[in-house]
Amino acid sequence: MLSAVAARENCQTCEYRSIAETLTRRQLNRATLARQLLLRREEISCVEAVERLCGLQAQEAKPPFLGLWTRVEGFRPEHLHEALHGRRVVRATLMRATLHLLAAGDYLAFRPALQPVLTQAMRVLGARAERLELERLLPAARALLDEKARTFTELRALLQEAFPAVNDRALGYAVRTQLPLAMVPTADRWAFPSVAEFVLAETWLGEPLGEDRGPRDLVLRYLAAFGPASAADAQTWSGLRGLKGALDGLRPELRVFRDERGRELFDILEAPRPDEDVPAPARFLPEFDNLVLSHADRTRLLEDEHRSSVVTKNLRVRATFLLDGFVSGTWGVERAKRAATLRLVPFEPLSAGAVDELVAEGEALLRLVEPDAGRLSVVLDSR
Repeated sequence: MLSAVAARENCQTCEYRSIAETLTRRQLNRATLARQLLLRREEISCVEAVERLCGLQAQEAKPPFLGLWTRVEGFRPEHLHEALHGRRVVRATLMRATLHLLAAGDYLAFRPALQPVLTQAMRVLGARAERLELERLLPAARALLDEKARTFTELRALLQEAFPAVNDRALGYAVRTQLPLAMVPTADRWAFPSVAEFVLAETWLGEPLGEDRGPRDLVLRYLAAFGPASAADAQTWSGLRGLKGALDGLRPELRVFRDERGRELFDILEAPRPDEDVPAPARFLPEFDNLVLSHADRTRLLEDEHRSSVVTKNLRVRATFLLDGFVSGTWGVERAKRAATLRLVPFEPLSAGAVDELVAEGEALLRLVEPDAGRLSVVLDSR
């Protein structure tokens, strides 16, 4: 039998659930596209865009350039080069223990809150972590990086000399996840060579990390960039666990909705939530784009039946294109001498209007990716 307090709370919960507004899949789609700058290109700087997007997945160097081009009016690669070399944007390990581009201030603020994710990532080492002593390793690595920026190939070799009984890959991975590091940009086309140098982030940015304020600010920024969203969605994006409690604590400051399956979604009060019939233009997303990685339930953007066509068994995330706001196929660029071809692989047959829209946008993409090509073409493949 329920106590009086429990009965009252249960009644309040029932009342709350009955009045929470339900958002359709298309409403969630349009809300997310609005925050991700995909309903129209925005006339903002690339630094502002990186802030608005709450970071860009940057496991590889090239995708963030394409991700900004598809979102920012007038974007040119030199804009991101300038921001990286000016240390206003940084490439570093953070959410999900993967490389991201973040505005410098966001990196300094978010890094302490995300340390649990990076500590948890150490579990992948398994037996290779035998004899690993962080209290000795990290000061040694810090001293080496204080001397100069180093590649991890160089750093591992030096650490192996100091700790010969420890697996060299374990040494490198521990430093990568437990010390705040930044990658040093170069004049390479996509700003970083395949083997890049790393430096202590606080040295590179000229400021110390912020205080650990817990996940509150991080969660609010996530909702601003990807909401409305559930606790599971926020956990998928960040890699942090236990965010339901953080969202419950923020409940008085948030709007609360349900999706069509009855799941609870949170959002900041003044966030854009456009009508579901707002037009969404064709857009090309690069490999590993956060749009398709940042929700546990991705059906607002991608049908479950197509998920395996986007995320491969070895966890690569293919480049995709959007039609009417939804992931509708994958793409890739092929180069043969002076000819560049954009090859589209749609999930379903496309209308003539959709093909025309993709061709126009695709030719602009090719001019960005292959500026010296003498002949450009967009080719539609059947599955």
